[in-house]
Amino acid sequence: MNIKKILGVVLGVIVCCSAQATIDQHLLLDLAGDDPDARIVAVNTMAALANDEAAQVLNALKNENLYLKDHVIYEVDGESVTNLISGKTSSLPDSAEALVINNRLRGAIENALSGMKLFSKDKATRLAAVHDLQQVSAEQLPLLKHAYLQENDPEIKVQLQLLIASANLQSTDPVVRKAAIKSLAETNNANLKPLLEAMLKQNPDGSYAEPDESIRIEVVTTLHALNSRLARTEVIGNLFYGISLGSVLLLAALGLAITFGLMGIINMAHGELLMIGAYTTYVCQLFFRHFFPQAIDAYLLLAVPSAFIVSGLVGIFLERTVIRWLYGRPLETLLCTWGISLILMQTVRSIFGAQNVEVANPSWMSGGITVLGSLVLSYNRIVIIFFALAVVAVVWLILNKTRLGLFVRAAMQNRRMADCVGVATGKIDMLTFGLGSGIAGLGGVALSQLGNVGPDLGQNYIVDSFMVVVLGGVGQLAGTLLAAFGLGEINKFLEPVAGAVMAKIVILVMIIIFIQRRPQGLFALKGRSVE
Repeated sequence: MNIKKILGVVLGVIVCCSAQATIDQHLLLDLAGDDPDARIVAVNTMAALANDEAAQVLNALKNENLYLKDHVIYEVDGESVTNLISGKTSSLPDSAEALVINNRLRGAIENALSGMKLFSKDKATRLAAVHDLQQVSAEQLPLLKHAYLQENDPEIKVQLQLLIASANLQSTDPVVRKAAIKSLAETNNANLKPLLEAMLKQNPDGSYAEPDESIRIEVVTTLHALNSRLARTEVIGNLFYGISLGSVLLLAALGLAITFGLMGIINMAHGELLMIGAYTTYVCQLFFRHFFPQAIDAYLLLAVPSAFIVSGLVGIFLERTVIRWLYGRPLETLLCTWGISLILMQTVRSIFGAQNVEVANPSWMSGGITVLGSLVLSYNRIVIIFFALAVVAVVWLILNKTRLGLFVRAAMQNRRMADCVGVATGKIDMLTFGLGSGIAGLGGVALSQLGNVGPDLGQNYIVDSFMVVVLGGVGQLAGTLLAAFGLGEINKFLEPVAGAVMAKIVILVMIIIFIQRRPQGLFALKGRSVE
C-alpha cells in the first residue's frame, strides 16, 4: 500500500471518530491525484463523513463538475464556482483542468453514494441500503465501520457486521482474513459464495489463490455451513411458495368444484369469471382513487363483496339463458361455454382495452417478513393464503349448515327424489351455479393482488382448475383443498429441477396415471353422475 492510500485510511479513521463536518484538504486533493486506488480510498473515506457536504462533492465528481488548478479544487454548479479549499465563491481559472473519472471510479462513487443512505434517519432506507451493499470491497471499510458505530437497530447492525467481515476477506493480513471467515460461519448471504470459492481456486503453477492452508480449511468449513443453510432456506421457501400457489389454485378451482363437481357442468368459461372478479377489483380501486383517495387502502373491503356479486350475477345470467338447456349434454355444454368465454374476453377488451391494467396492493399488503436472513415472505401472499382458507370454511358452512346447502346436497344425491319432496331444483341449480361463479370472482380478487390484470387472465388457470377438481374427487371440497395445495407444492419443487414447462407436463402425466388407478380421485365420487 503506497503513502497516499495509507494517508487516506488514516484520515478516514480520524474523520469517522471525530465526525467533523468539514472535508480535509488532503482528502480533496486525493480525489484529483493520479493514483486510481488512492482516489477510490478517498471516495469511500469521504462517504464515511456522512454529511451533505461530502455528498455534494461526490455528486459533483460523478458529474465531472470538479476542476483542479494549483492544488485547489473548484466546484462548478451552473454559473456558481466554489473554492472547496476555502469554501468561498470564486471564479474558475482559465487553465483549470476538469477531474475526469473512469468507469471503475464512477462505480465506486455510486456505491459510496448508496452507502451514505446507511446514515438515514429512516430505518427502511437504511435497511434497503444494507441489502444494496451485499458485495463490498476493502475500500468501503471506513464507511461501514462508521455506519456500524452509529447504528442502533439490532437487525441492521448484524447485517453491517457481516458486510464488514466480507470486506475484511480482501485484507492483506492473514489474521484479519481468518477472523472474517470465522465470523461469516453463520451467514445466509449467497452472494458471499463466489468470493469464498475464489479463495480455494488453484493456479496453473499449483499454488492457491489463498496461500494460507489454515485459512482454506476455514473457508471449506464456512462454505459447508453456508450451503447447508441455503439448502434449508430454499426448502422452506419452496414450501411457502407452494402453499401460496396452492391457495391461488384453490380459489380458482373451488367454484369449479361446485359447478362441475356438484352440477356436472363442464364450464370452459370459468376462467373468465375469475377475470371478471379481477376487473371488478380494478374498478373498485379506480372508484376509491377518484372519490376517496385518502382511503385508497380500503378498496379491497368493497372489492371482495363486489367481485362475488358481479361474478355471481354473470353466472346466474349464463345459467338461466344458456346452460339450463344443456344439462346432461356435456359435449354441447363444453362447446357452448367455450364460446361464451371468447365473448366475455372480447367484451372486456372492448371496455377496458387489450392492455393489462395494474391493481396496486394496499400499503398493509406491501412488503414482507424476512426470515432465515434472506427469505422474504410477502404480505400479499400470506393474506391470500388465509383468505383462501376462509373462503373454503365459508363454503363448507354454506353447503353443510344452511338450507341452501341442504337442498344442494339433496339435488346432488338424488335429483328425482328432491323434486318429489318439493325442492325447487331449477332454482337450486341457478343459485348453485351463481355460488360457484361468485367464488370464482373471489379468486379473481386474489389474482389481482399478485400481478397485472388482463383479458387473458383466466386462461392461465382453467386447465389447472380442472386438474385440481378431478384429482381431488369431483364434488369433494376436502379433496379440492388437498389437491390444490398438493399440486402447488409439487409444482414448486419440480420447477427448479425440470423448469416451469416440464414441471407442468410431469404433473399432468402424474395425474393421468393416478386417475387410471383411481378414477374417483382422492375422495369417493358423489354427485348426479352416480345416478
